[in-house]
Amino acid sequence: MEETTHTDIDQQTEIAPKKSPIGLIALGILVALIAIAAAVLVYHQLYTKPLLAENEDLKELAELEKQEMENQYREFDLQYEQLQSTLKNDSLIAQIENERRHTQQLLEELERTKATDAAEIKRLKAEIASLREVLRSYIMQVDSLNRINQSLHEENTQIKEQISVANTKIETISTERNQLKDKVNIAAQLDATGFWVTPKDKKSKDAKKVKDVKKLAFGFTVVKNVTAQNGQRTLYARILKPDNSVMGKKGTFPYENTNLEYTEKKYIDYTGEEEKVTMYSDVTEFLEAGTYKLFIFCDNQMIGQTTFTLK
Repeated sequence: MEETTHTDIDQQTEIAPKKSPIGLIALGILVALIAIAAAVLVYHQLYTKPLLAENEDLKELAELEKQEMENQYREFDLQYEQLQSTLKNDSLIAQIENERRHTQQLLEELERTKATDAAEIKRLKAEIASLREVLRSYIMQVDSLNRINQSLHEENTQIKEQISVANTKIETISTERNQLKDKVNIAAQLDATGFWVTPKDKKSKDAKKVKDVKKLAFGFTVVKNVTAQNGQRTLYARILKPDNSVMGKKGTFPYENTNLEYTEKKYIDYTGEEEKVTMYSDVTEFLEAGTYKLFIFCDNQMIGQTTFTLK
């Protein structure tokens, strides 16, 4: 009887409840999931939301740029229509009609393109410079034809009736030329290319790090344009920091229906020939590392832009 009692006690001891390892593991996983969720929430508040807001701003700028490109394409189409209305040369009219259809086709492609499609927008923007050169060539041809016609009419003085007709045609041509001049703003617009930007330190040496930048030296080339009016021009440089604020605000200038802040401005005497321009901007504020944007404006138009990075 005594041996049996001890055996029962041993069996009861062996089957006494113990803490399950599986339960401890589950509890640890639950605590880890709660910590991860809290970290994700903090990351969203500190980083994701500001990034989304910045992306919305960039998307809005892309939409504005696309709208401006569409306006330029429509101006090209209007210019071709004006040129056709002043001509009687069937061959030249046919050539202009082909270019006009090409412009309309590119406009349709642009209208179908999303503003965020950077590659396609870049391609269609490059087409604008090509179209502008073609338009300039036709304007010069039409102007040459008009002068020839005017010269022929002035030389025909033998018959009064012919003189009267010639004078009427000369007056008509003059009126049409004045109207055409009012429509050639696009062809006469200046273009800036060949951009470069060099950050300088306090000793005017090339700065390697953004914290050492005390001055920005930058430049570009204003390309040759025989249709542009010669004379003094004011160039405005507008530099946007990575947060899209304007660096070194010096004042404002008119652009379309508003006023924009600029970083620096410079006066040049434009002669129609290619001209290299260099500008400097002292850094008097904190600059963060990142991508900066440089825009050049002249005659109420943006004539060129580039980006550069400070590390």
